[in-house]
Amino acid sequence: MNAVAIALHLVAATVWVGGLFFAYVVLRPTTTLLEPPQRLQLWAGVFKKFFPWVWMSIVILLVSGYWLIFGWFNGFSSTPGYVHLMHLVGWIMILLFIYLYYKIYPLFKKAVAEQNWPDAAAVMNRIRHVVLVNLVLGLLILLSVAALQRLG
Repeated sequence: MNAVAIALHLVAATVWVGGLFFAYVVLRPTTTLLEPPQRLQLWAGVFKKFFPWVWMSIVILLVSGYWLIFGWFNGFSSTPGYVHLMHLVGWIMILLFIYLYYKIYPLFKKAVAEQNWPDAAAVMNRIRHVVLVNLVLGLLILLSVAALQRLG
């Protein structure tokens, strides 16, 4: 059963961090070729499709992560340090996404719906910063956990 939890955890992390990587490194530079209304409407469509996947990834990461902490490691006291690091950074990423989803994203949707392109672009810039922070955190945790897991 632990193999199932590990597999689910890895797939959920891949979906979330991979989606962030694609959005920031591939899609963002490509959309600069579009005029602001088309670019911002494209992003509105991307977020509408991607954010449910992020929510699903978060649920799977939490369930599988706590399943492993309490089922495999028998609780936090016997959990290796790299798992504590993953747990901490994972919660930071989740809280950043919750902030983005409930505070910033509604402003973006409103501005796009009203075709207020200057406001939508300004909000998009805020979203871009949160995406970058979560991308860096996600990549750092993947790299550090892979390295630390080998050591301990």
